[in-house]
Amino acid sequence: MVDAVVQAAVGIGVIISLIFSELLGASAGGIVVPGYIALYLDKPLQILGTLIISLLTWGIIRLVSKFTLLFGKRRMVLSILVGFILGWASRILVVHDLTIHQLQMQSIGYIVPGLIANWFERQGFWKTLTTMSIAAVLVRLALMVLFGGEV
Repeated sequence: MVDAVVQAAVGIGVIISLIFSELLGASAGGIVVPGYIALYLDKPLQILGTLIISLLTWGIIRLVSKFTLLFGKRRMVLSILVGFILGWASRILVVHDLTIHQLQMQSIGYIVPGLIANWFERQGFWKTLTTMSIAAVLVRLALMVLFGGEV
């Protein structure tokens, strides 16, 4: 059942992301991001942890871009790599009990923070955050309808 929910979340998230992109011209933080965020709407600290890591990644990308040509694929790859490293570090810090809320402030996945950070850079923080939030809620609602409220 869990695998079916994850697969449905990602699939519905891709569809909603494409609709938002085509109709509104706004990305929801990456094509798979709304599906993953939707799965964690009941864990706000984990979403907050993901956003913090995304913001840190975005800051690092902006800093690096002052010293090198960083655009297109380079920026995307560096965003995902930095997000991966920071997300991995958040998991290590949680394992060693260095966070206040054990296992709750770690990032969602390993590439999600980098994808979000890349879109923060491309279209801005507020546009990405609001589009991602609305898309995640729509995915969650669709999952509740599909699975009879059990998500």
